[in-house]
Amino acid sequence: QVWQIRLDMHLLNHDGNITDAASIAGIVALCHFRRPDVSVQGEEVTVYTPEERDPVPLSIHHMPICVSFAFFHQGTYLLVDPTEREERVMDGLLVIAMNKHHEICTIQSSGVVMLLQDQILRCSKITAVKVAEITELIQKALENDQKARKEGGKFGFAESIPNQRITAFKMESAAVDTNDVEEQAGEIIAKADPPSEVSASPVVHTPGTAQIGEGLESSWGDLEESEKEEGAEEEGESEAAAFECEKVETEDTSTLKETKNEPIVVSDSEEEEVVILEPQELPRKTR
Repeated sequence: QVWQIRLDMHLLNHDGNITDAASIAGIVALCHFRRPDVSVQGEEVTVYTPEERDPVPLSIHHMPICVSFAFFHQGTYLLVDPTEREERVMDGLLVIAMNKHHEICTIQSSGVVMLLQDQILRCSKITAVKVAEITELIQKALENDQKARKEGGKFGFAESIPNQRITAFKMESAAVDTNDVEEQAGEIIAKADPPSEVSASPVVHTPGTAQIGEGLESSWGDLEESEKEEGAEEEGESEAAAFECEKVETEDTSTLKETKNEPIVVSDSEEEEVVILEPQELPRKTR
C-alpha cells in the first residue's frame, strides 16, 4: 500500500510569471506537508492519528525552482520575473528549472524569438544565483514555521484565518473619485512620452510564417502574394531550363546535319589501312 498525494493550486491573483509562483508554492507545500505515521505488522496496517503520533514529512531530495526570462527586441534584452503587462509585449519566454546543486531539471522555450547558445548559458548562470536565493528563503520560512508551531503559535497562512482574510496582503476598500476623469486622463497622456518605435506592419521572421497580434495587421494576404511570386519564379526557371534543353538538342541536330555529308575516315588497326568512305557508302552499323 502506498500514499497518493495530489497537489492542487488555486490562482487568487495573476500579475504575471505564474510559472515561477506555482513552482515555489508547490514545492513549499510538499515540504510543509506532513502525512500520518504508519506501522505495518504482517498484513495488518495501522494509520495513527496526529494525537497518537506526530505526522512525518515527505522524503524530498531536492527542490527544483523555476526562473522565467522574458526577451524583447528579438533577444537583445532579457528580463527576469516578468509582470503581466511585460508578458503581453515580450517576444519570447524561457523557463529554466534548477535546484541549488546547479542541476537543470527542465527547460521550456516559447514565443517567436530564436535564442543563441550564449544567451541560454547566461540565463542558466542567472538561474543558479536566483535558485540559491529562493531556496534559502524557503528553508528559512519552513524553519520559522516549525519553530512557531513548537511554541504553540501560528505562522504564515494560519495567521489570516482568524481575521477572515484570504491573503496577508489584503487591502481595505477605499472610495475612488471618478470626477474629472477625462481631464486627468488627458494630463497623463500629455505628460507621457510617445513610444520610441511603432510597428506599422508585422515582422515575418521566416518564409511561411506570420505574426498576428494586437495592433498588428494580418500578413496572410502578403504570404499568398509571395507564394504566387515564388511559384511564378519556379515556372520561369522551369521554362528557362526547358529552353536550354531545346537549344542543346537543336545544336546537336544541326551538328549532325553538318557532318552528314562529310567523308568519314575509318581506320583498321589490324591491317593498318585507312579507308575514306563517301556518305552514300557509309555502313549502316557505323552510322
